[in-house]
Parts: sequence; structure tokens; C-alpha cells
Amino acid sequence: MYKLLAKLNKLVLPSFTKQQLDPSKAKKWQLALLAYRYYVTTRSLK
Repeated sequence: MYKLLAKLNKLVLPSFTKQQLDPSKAKKWQLALLAYRYYVTTRSLK
């Protein structure tokens, strides 16, 4: 389930690493999105 969700996230959600987003200057919603993507990615690798 997480592998499918991770692939969907990669297609739909923006990549902040490509935009070179500085986490210390990120907005709350950007930090929440980063945390969500991290959670899904780590669960899909297990």
C-alpha cells in the first residue's frame, strides 16, 4: 500500500529538493508536506 502511495506522491506532489527549499525558511504547510512524504517513503522501503 505504501509503495503505491509513494509513487502517487512522486507524480502529484511538488518536489522541494528540486526547488532547493531551505527547511528553516519553509512555511508550515511545506514542512507538513515534507514530513508526510518522509513518512510514506520510509514505510514503503520496509
